[in-house]
Amino acid sequence: MSKASHASESQLTGLAGELRVVLGKLLRRLREQADAADFTNAQKSVLLRLERDGPATVSMLARAEGVRPQSMRITVAALEAAGAVSGKPDPKDGRQTFLSLTPSFLKLVKTGRAAREDWLFRALAAQLAPREHEQLAAAVKLLSRLADF
Repeated sequence: MSKASHASESQLTGLAGELRVVLGKLLRRLREQADAADFTNAQKSVLLRLERDGPATVSMLARAEGVRPQSMRITVAALEAAGAVSGKPDPKDGRQTFLSLTPSFLKLVKTGRAAREDWLFRALAAQLAPREHEQLAAAVKLLSRLADF
C-alpha cells in the first residue's frame, strides 16, 4: 500500500494547493522583514551559491547554474555593479578571477537574515502554544523531506 493511498487524491490535491499558498504567504512576510535589493532569480542563485560554496570563477558558476559563460558574465557584471561581488586573480593562474561576496554585502545578508529570523521567532512565540511548537518542529522535518525530493 502506497503512502498516497492513506489520503484520497482530492485530499492531497487540496493539501498541495493550501501548502503552496501558505508557504508563499510566509515567504512574502519574511521578505518584508528586511530590505533586500531587487535581484533577479539568477542573481540570487549566484549570490546564494557564492555564500554557500565560497569563491568561484565565472566558468565554475556557469557550469553549476547550467548556463553559458557569456550569460553568467552578464549576471556577474550586474552583481559587481551592485557591489555584491568582487573578484581577485587566481594566484595559480592570473588569467582567471575568483569571485566572492563583498564584506559589505555579506554583512547586509547577515543583517537581513537576522531580521527575518527575529520576526519569525517573535511570531512563533506570540502565535503558537508550546505544543504547537512541537507540532511545527515535526512539520519542518516533513517539509525538509519534500524540499529534498
